[in-house]
Amino acid sequence: MDKGLIGGSTVLMLLSLLQEKEYYGYEIIKEIEQRSNCIFQFKEGTLYPVLHRMESQGLVKSYKATAETGKERKYYQITVKGKTQLAKEKEQWNAFTISVKKVLGGAGYACP
Repeated sequence: MDKGLIGGSTVLMLLSLLQEKEYYGYEIIKEIEQRSNCIFQFKEGTLYPVLHRMESQGLVKSYKATAETGKERKYYQITVKGKTQLAKEKEQWNAFTISVKKVLGGAGYACP
C-alpha cells in the first residue's frame, strides 16, 4: 500500500481506535493490522512519532500502567480535543472519498 495514502489517514485511524478504548502502542499496531486484513502494517518507528505528535497537540494523553502480564505499558487515550478533531477528520475523509469516487466513476457537477 502506498505510504502516502496511509499517511493521510493515520491520525483518523488512531483517533477512531482510541475513541473505542485505551490501547498501548503494540496493541494499536496489531489492532490496525487485524482490522485492515494486514493491509496496514505499522512499524513501531512509524507509530510512536505520530502518537507523540498527537500527544503534544493535545489530541491524546498517555499514562503508564501494569498490564495483565505484569509488564508496565504506556497506554494512550483520546482527549476532548481529540474527539473534536476526530469529528473533523471523519468529515474531511468522507468528503475526500466521495470526491475520489466521483472522479473515478466520472460523475460530478460544475463547481461554483
